[in-house]
Amino acid sequence: MTIVFIGAGNLATCLSQEMQRAGMTISQVYSRTENSAQLLANKLNCQWTTSLSAIRQDADLYIFSVKDSVLDEVLAQMQPNTGLWVHTAGSIPMEVFARYTSHYGVFYPLQTFSKGRTVSFENLPILLESSTEKDGKLLHNIATALSGNVQFLSSEKRKHIHLAAVFACNYTNHMYTLAGKIVEEQGISYKILLPLIEETAAKIQDMPPLLAQTGPAIRYDENVINKQVELLAHKRWKEIYLLMSQSIHKEMENE
Repeated sequence: MTIVFIGAGNLATCLSQEMQRAGMTISQVYSRTENSAQLLANKLNCQWTTSLSAIRQDADLYIFSVKDSVLDEVLAQMQPNTGLWVHTAGSIPMEVFARYTSHYGVFYPLQTFSKGRTVSFENLPILLESSTEKDGKLLHNIATALSGNVQFLSSEKRKHIHLAAVFACNYTNHMYTLAGKIVEEQGISYKILLPLIEETAAKIQDMPPLLAQTGPAIRYDENVINKQVELLAHKRWKEIYLLMSQSIHKEMENE
């Protein structure tokens, strides 16, 4: 099993290294920028290129891990080959490959990745989709070598999971950013919030998030809410605070 990675960003870096640890051979890395391609290739001890025309044609699997907005452009410049082509995107349908190859699919690890940070794949959800049963078996074998949590899901269902992930991860992390700025403006390290953040995340292992909800927005305590809005230094922060408070209150009312 030889693999080529088209892309050298956060996901490609973490996934390629995990595949290599599982005994798979990464034969080449492509990136538009020389620094990114060379950096990842050095970690993997493999070839690298910044030219799509120089991508080797003899690999078994081609993993496209590039920005959604450039995937079509990249595919249009790829040379045809007999390998299996997959992307790692949450919101792009599998059929994006249909014009270019008859062997294609999706290999979507549901996780947040950052270069330089090792993520455990042991029970990480890996969501698969394939154009043929044979290709599906190959992807399943690869995925189960990495994780014990592998599922086949349609592009439509994966699209909604990705949307949910944006709320659960990206938006939540942005809240951490704003919370950190609020305390840091008072000369206090954001790390004072870490025990609170850890317990908030831990609670939903044992109870539904709705039941774990606390704070003044549940009962819409306007006395507290108005005072806290006044403390916020930026109009955008005030708008976010009020919108979140209204949303929390509405969800609790509906129960």
